[in-house]
Amino acid sequence: MDIVIQVSAVILGILGLIGSIVPVLPGPPLSFLGLILLFFKSDGTMKWSFLLLWGIITVVVTVLDYLVPAYFTKLTGGSRAATRFALAGMLLGIVFFPPWGMIAGAFLGALSGEMLYSRRNGGLSGSLWPAFGSFLGFLFGTGMKLVSSGIMIYYIIRYL
Repeated sequence: MDIVIQVSAVILGILGLIGSIVPVLPGPPLSFLGLILLFFKSDGTMKWSFLLLWGIITVVVTVLDYLVPAYFTKLTGGSRAATRFALAGMLLGIVFFPPWGMIAGAFLGALSGEMLYSRRNGGLSGSLWPAFGSFLGFLFGTGMKLVSSGIMIYYIIRYL
C-alpha cells in the first residue's frame, strides 16, 4: 500500500508544479494533497505541525494568487475601478476562456476599468500602465505558486 501512496504523492506533486503554470489546475493544493498522502504512509515520519503549516501556506498562496493582480493594478496607479475590473475580468476569464482567459481577463479588465472610470486624460496610453500592473501581478502570483509547489515537491521526495 505504501508504494501506491508514494507514487500517487509524486504524481500529485508533479501535477501541482504543472498547475502552478497552467491556470486551470490548482497547483499548490495538488502538491499539498501529495504531502497529505505521505502523511498516511506507514512509517509516519511527517508531523501534524508540518502538515498544518503547509496547509496554511497553501491557502494563503491560493487566495493571494487571485488578489495579487488587482493589488499590482492599484500599485501601478490604477484607479479603484481598474482594480475591481481586473479582479472581475480575471474571474470571468477563468470561467469563459480557460486557461488564458485569466491572464487576458485581468489585463483587459484593468484596461477597460481605467479607461471608463479614470479621471485622467491619458486615454489608452494612460490606462496601459495599470493594465500592465495586472499582468505583473499574474506573473508574481505564478512565481509564488511555483516556489510553494517546488518546495512541497522537495518534501514529497524527501519523505519518500
